[in-house]
Amino acid sequence: MPTTTSPRPLPLSAELVEDLTARTAAAFPAVVDDLVDLVRIPSVSAPAFDQAHVVASAEAVAVLLRDVGLDVEILSVPGGAPAVVAHHDAGDGAPHVVLYAHHDVQPPGEGWTSPAFEPTRVGERLVGRGAADDKAGVMAHVGALRVLRERFGDDLPVSVTVFVEGEEEIGSPTFGDFLRTHGHRVAGDVIVVADSANWKVGTPALTTSLRGLVDLTVRLDVLDHAVHSGMFGGAVLDALTLMARLVTTLHDDDGAVAVAGLVHGTAADLDYPEEMYREEAGVLDGVRLAGRGSVQDRLWAQPAISLIGLDAPSVERASNTIAHTANAKISMRLAPGQDPMAAQEALIAHLEAHAPFGARLTITPGERGSAFLAPSDSPAMTLARSAFATAWGTDPVDVGMGGSIPFIADLLTLAPDAEILITGVEDPDSRAHSTDESVHLGELERAVLAEVLLLASLRH
Repeated sequence: MPTTTSPRPLPLSAELVEDLTARTAAAFPAVVDDLVDLVRIPSVSAPAFDQAHVVASAEAVAVLLRDVGLDVEILSVPGGAPAVVAHHDAGDGAPHVVLYAHHDVQPPGEGWTSPAFEPTRVGERLVGRGAADDKAGVMAHVGALRVLRERFGDDLPVSVTVFVEGEEEIGSPTFGDFLRTHGHRVAGDVIVVADSANWKVGTPALTTSLRGLVDLTVRLDVLDHAVHSGMFGGAVLDALTLMARLVTTLHDDDGAVAVAGLVHGTAADLDYPEEMYREEAGVLDGVRLAGRGSVQDRLWAQPAISLIGLDAPSVERASNTIAHTANAKISMRLAPGQDPMAAQEALIAHLEAHAPFGARLTITPGERGSAFLAPSDSPAMTLARSAFATAWGTDPVDVGMGGSIPFIADLLTLAPDAEILITGVEDPDSRAHSTDESVHLGELERAVLAEVLLLASLRH
């Protein structure tokens, strides 16, 4: 178990906490119903999918926020997906809180035990694409505002802006343009990003560090056209074999990243046993873990490289030809403190230096995102710890996150003095981005309550 920082008592009366807890429980069934409706919208933001569904998802979120009494706009910039921006002004002197989530989702993929966009209850979990990442985050905000509106009416404790993005799952490519155009609408004193995970079911977490991200595509050419493998094989290697040889140079024999010039850090000394990681990640028996250092070092404070896409003929459609070209997509996660541009240049230099047999490389840079490291003792963080401890009945833990949320660096450029809190509704069994993604409904209810208590506390 990670070490925890004991939270202070909430600056709210016991009677008010009890009242808000009861109101949250009463409001929660409607939160689940609305989450089910959102998950049914296949709002995949990847360009190969119908973007009309992303528009429909934005419109559905806008309706939910209007029903809470917020002033709502659906905004975008050229080439960007629709974002929902909703606002309530609590008047002078009230802190301004921005509540972030995203309504777009990953492609469904294969192998679901129930249809990806037909949400299904399985025990305490709701299964469906986006049920956890991040439509549950959307509903955590909506649910919290419903409870506060019911308790306080128009006199909410804080000014609130809800910002629900529509392209996070493709790296927020127009986020910078969006902030340059509409940034004045989404700036605040405290920014709550509901797009992370808790330590486990029953134990909440606050994410204090995130890795950065660089990805790129590599094209490798060896012939000007495919040729018969029997007539020409033996004197030239096919492009797929050469791509495989190139990709294997990215790691050493221990599976640690072998690209020179990258930052390697050390995570907090937490109790994260290998057995726990293997169970959470679904590592098969006999598969040896990669890298060096503690599990949390490898997940939170060191770079990681994955081959996430490869264009190749399928086995069923393969012909006896030597492939003349191959394409791969490589994703690299960056340790906190790593400059993304420097990391991209190091990765490109490594690939160019290791191109096998003189194969021709064409490298196309893709997404870049900065890492994030939060102070653990800011005023808003202190209140969040208390709110989480009250909602869960156990102290929260501070964790790093191996994933990336690149837009946070852009938000800090917009509002450098803002306090950023990264919260979430996922748990290790949520399988975000994978098949049978799900949210634990008990955890979602506690997340709603924690946000209710946090927002009520920020005024005090």
